[in-house]
Amino acid sequence: MSARLAQIRQLPGGTKAAGLLAHWSVMDGHPEALIDLGAVKENVSALRRHVSGAQLMAVVKADGYGHGMIPAARAAVAGGADWLGVVQIGDALELRQAGLTVPVLCLLGAPDAAHEEAIRGGVDLSAGSVALVGQIAAAAQRAGRPARLHLKADTGMSRGGATAEDWPDLVAAALAAEAAGDVLVTGIWSHLACADIPGHPATAGQLAAFRDAVALAERAGARPELRHLANTPATLTLPDTWFDLVRPGGAVFGLSTLLGELPGWLRPAMTLRARLVLAKQVPPGTGVSYGLRHVTHGRSTLGLVPLGYAEGVPRNAAGVAEVQVRGRRWAIAGTVCMNQFVLDFGDTAVAAGDEVVLFGPGDAGEPTAQQWADALGTISYEIVTRFAGRVPRSYSEVTRPQELAASRGGIA
Repeated sequence: MSARLAQIRQLPGGTKAAGLLAHWSVMDGHPEALIDLGAVKENVSALRRHVSGAQLMAVVKADGYGHGMIPAARAAVAGGADWLGVVQIGDALELRQAGLTVPVLCLLGAPDAAHEEAIRGGVDLSAGSVALVGQIAAAAQRAGRPARLHLKADTGMSRGGATAEDWPDLVAAALAAEAAGDVLVTGIWSHLACADIPGHPATAGQLAAFRDAVALAERAGARPELRHLANTPATLTLPDTWFDLVRPGGAVFGLSTLLGELPGWLRPAMTLRARLVLAKQVPPGTGVSYGLRHVTHGRSTLGLVPLGYAEGVPRNAAGVAEVQVRGRRWAIAGTVCMNQFVLDFGDTAVAAGDEVVLFGPGDAGEPTAQQWADALGTISYEIVTRFAGRVPRSYSEVTRPQELAASRGGIA
């Protein structure tokens, strides 16, 4: 047993031991997601300038879109985020435990959730049904303080929220709970289905429906602090949807579901990279990976990357998605395995230990998460969140291309 491994095994449990084990796994060739927190901070600052006059909620759900919820939230707040948004109450309470004091909204309204704990933690809650308002009001009574409540209207996406038919009853129930001192109706909100499809008629219809829902609630006596509708694509392109607050999620991390290039003032924050753990030469006509679906044309050098579908690489990325090695792009060769995939370098010389960049901001010609998404027929959000919790993350404040390139030499 090596001295290094012996040192790790002698350590008691805890942060220090976990840190050494994480370092050891990188040395073994485990991939790394490098998160540029400087980019997160600057993206939020740029978004705030873009929507001047509206507040900004940085949505850090799904473990910060795979970037790490707590570090991403801190960077977003440093960039000027007025609010943070999550889906689960547990995530909201974790933000509070991490010392983040900005307003937090739990976007998912779910029955039998930890409403009392959320209210005690100063977390705003969402409700889209009369029954849920009743549960939250009861939780507020137990907590001894009113719940801060955002009423959600279903304006046409047919996901969460009250339909136009149910909306008056929801408003009435919330205002009754407010009159009883159990809730404060602090927000009215909805979500857009087609904001990333320019000119789609559903967006105008949802905007009109949202205005109608707000007007009905205000006629009934609601005085919400915030009306909010805009997601990332609406934040970027639809000023009529901004109202009092916008809720970018992907844009916080330099991503979008809009077609075409991102605005130059947004920067992707994640670089996913690994090292070749093996390079070997094979003769012409050699089949590669499960099913032998890839066959070498000539004498080739094959390289093995320690990443597979268990870590987040889509199995259907074979022959479609590209990575960068030694300044060139290479398509994944053969079937993606559970924990590894193969690259066919032909007659190009490579060696074990060479860096493999799956995607990044694109500064050095490496693929981007958006290009992976385009190749695989999905969105960039799915690409980055696939790796959440499966690949060790490291964090930097780098924002300039030359600094990012220099930092890539630091993989052990």
